[in-house]
Amino acid sequence: MVKVDLGIHKVTAKGRTYYYAWRGRGAPRLQGAPGTPEFVRSLAEAIENRRTPDKSRFRSLVADYRGSDAFTKLEESTRRNWSPWLDRIAEYFGELRIAQFERLEKIRPVVRQWRQRFADKPRTADYGMQVLSRVLAHAIDIGKLAANPCEGIGALYIGDRSEIIWTDADIDSFKSNPACTAELALAVDLAAHTGLRLGDLIRLAWTHVGDDAVVIATGKSREKREAIIPIYDELRELLDRLPKHSPLLLTSARQQPWTQSGLSSAVQRVKVKGGWDRDLHFHDLRGTACTKFYVAGLDARVIAEIMGWEEKTVEKIIRRYVGRHAATQAVVERMREARKQRQQYTDNVVPLGDRKQNEG
Repeated sequence: MVKVDLGIHKVTAKGRTYYYAWRGRGAPRLQGAPGTPEFVRSLAEAIENRRTPDKSRFRSLVADYRGSDAFTKLEESTRRNWSPWLDRIAEYFGELRIAQFERLEKIRPVVRQWRQRFADKPRTADYGMQVLSRVLAHAIDIGKLAANPCEGIGALYIGDRSEIIWTDADIDSFKSNPACTAELALAVDLAAHTGLRLGDLIRLAWTHVGDDAVVIATGKSREKREAIIPIYDELRELLDRLPKHSPLLLTSARQQPWTQSGLSSAVQRVKVKGGWDRDLHFHDLRGTACTKFYVAGLDARVIAEIMGWEEKTVEKIIRRYVGRHAATQAVVERMREARKQRQQYTDNVVPLGDRKQNEG
């Protein structure tokens, strides 16, 4: 008897096993357990659809998006997180005709109904909507749709951490915790002084540090935008005391590069093992940097450009966390600096009468 290899791909993740019709991008997930009628039927449908793909069905848009540059050029972690959602989207909407998504008043209730499946976890539901919206945006890009039905559907999760920051007291408390290593303390300090996202912080190298500024192409912009951070006094002092035993500014206790998950886990260990009970995330250190930038003399517009935030968000953080005295002192320092620059300009300009006399 000849055994036929159907090429079914088995994947185990988080204790659960999934089967795909074949290995590779765009392979549909099979339903049911191997050997059951549901499994056999879904496999037959997958093979038939592969032979004669129906380009009029929404499933084809999901497959097209998986193979597009818009998806393949995403960060590996993003692709890994989005792939299960693409499976869910293809499973739920796959048999609908693409034309049905042009009738916004009809399709939006269907989209909301799908989102409602995850309503008990609002952030999860919104994350799924983000992936679906990206697929629909791709459909617009390739001329399959004229509008995105996800637009106009509000988020379920309402939570804004942009105004939550680590105060100096929080940082001191965290670093003095016995569970906090010296390497982790330096990572917290550098995040609080640069405002860089975690992914950029862990790849920050000494080659990014210039005489007057730290300049690094940001990962969130796919390295199309540079973060330019002026080296103010506090940041310079921190850079001077960082050990230089690696091309990178930050390394773990084993002098190895940090990973995002490794650094996040290290913070979590301080919370759990060290009993540090503050509801602060590593990402919240970006707001701390915002206040340090302001006290160092940068105005809200410049800070907003560095952080990639709205100027009004910067102003809210400054009003809330920068003490009135510190804020006043910062304004006075900027006024003094402006007056000094004007005086230098005046001193360097030769009066017209003197210029004529010199010429004569």
